[in-house]
Amino acid sequence: MARSSASRPDPHVVVLFGARGDLAARKLLPGFFRLAGAGLMPEAFRIVGSGRHAPDSHEAWVQHVREALEEHGPEELDEDEWKAFAGRLSFVASSAQDAGELADAVRAAEQELGDDARRLLYLSVPPGAMQPLVEQLGRSGLVDRARLVIEKPFGTDLASARDLNRALHEIVAEEQVFRIDHFLGKEAAQNVLAMRFANGLVEPVWNRDHIAAVQIDVPETLGLEGRGGFYEQTGAFRDMVVTHLFQLLGFVAMEPPVRMDAGALRDEKAKVFEAVRPLDPARVVFGQFEGYADEEDVAEDSGVESFAAVEVAVDTWRWAGVPFLLRTGKAMAEARRTITIAFREPPLRMFGLGNGTRDAARPNALVLELKDTPTMRLELLAKAPGAELALVPAAMELGLVDPSHEEERLEAYERLLHDVMLGDHTLFTRADEVERLWEVAAPVLERRPEVHGYAQGSWGPEAALGLPPAPGWRLPD
Repeated sequence: MARSSASRPDPHVVVLFGARGDLAARKLLPGFFRLAGAGLMPEAFRIVGSGRHAPDSHEAWVQHVREALEEHGPEELDEDEWKAFAGRLSFVASSAQDAGELADAVRAAEQELGDDARRLLYLSVPPGAMQPLVEQLGRSGLVDRARLVIEKPFGTDLASARDLNRALHEIVAEEQVFRIDHFLGKEAAQNVLAMRFANGLVEPVWNRDHIAAVQIDVPETLGLEGRGGFYEQTGAFRDMVVTHLFQLLGFVAMEPPVRMDAGALRDEKAKVFEAVRPLDPARVVFGQFEGYADEEDVAEDSGVESFAAVEVAVDTWRWAGVPFLLRTGKAMAEARRTITIAFREPPLRMFGLGNGTRDAARPNALVLELKDTPTMRLELLAKAPGAELALVPAAMELGLVDPSHEEERLEAYERLLHDVMLGDHTLFTRADEVERLWEVAAPVLERRPEVHGYAQGSWGPEAALGLPPAPGWRLPD
């Protein structure tokens, strides 16, 4: 497909720390490969994998990358594209104690690419390894002219987030840091902004006078999938609520930015987070699916939550009194990413309910399905057929992506990787946002709610069902 020259970044040396890990295999390596095939990688680039343990040989590393692409990349691997990509791969071992050999390899690659070559350092490492690695990067000089991509969680509480930001700012400027949240790279999440600010039908009613409640619901059917060690360090609240779900809340609740650029958009999102009231542990429900403790790398007596439901208050003129309900969990009944805007009902009910069902009593709602091909569903009430003047549910659904542009759609990580190479911070998280969200979360971390059990394949613990106002969670349908 044709691309504008503005879409092509400068020459880059990309260093992937944690290159043999799950994220690199599932998302990063396939993402760079697809960007190369779409003409969105630099004309000249090198990808240097790194980690504590090197493959047995260069050929073993190249084969590892090929296997990752065959499993997680395009349906059919184009051999010419693969050969061109494979020729740009290398691996150099490094650790938090020694990155000298890696620094030499990066400088050698830059000499091949030319004086305008940039560095992209992707830190896909566990939370406990992040700060020591950042400090080593400073000592080795690898951060010179580099952009650093930091994977969530950005710390595990307010103190650790501040420590990490302090360590980063001692060696790089804030504009060199890209804290990645892949939810913000999804077409569907960006469509929240487009739907809100580009449509005169929507923006005038996007406030407390017309909206009764907002639900942001991200249940998953998967369990831990071999990530027990990671989840034991984080849990659903840290892993999903303080990151993904709050970032979506920021898109829903922010004021219109004066410009659609990184500075203005992130300023408005930061204002929303400043207005979020510290969470009340009494309005938070934690759960753990049955069988969680039997998973690999999980303690037998683990009290870590695999489910979290949270009520959030945003104290602004636009949102005062409107509850924001956030819910996520593992091993649940469906995998969905849904934002539901429930509108206030008319003051008087003039019509009867035609079918006596719960759905007929539901308020009007705008439902955004944040799937790969996003949709918007407007749920209304209409007259039931027949002699009686009674109501039944009616709905209108719109696709938010033109099928003719489908091949231009980038997967979330692809979009964000490309943005990093262009130096575009719009969809990345700023230090002050991160610290404020941990500040908001602090009461829950200090006074953890009781963890309730729930059956796999359910909608979570019973205690969470009463958290939203009537008529409750929109999911299940």
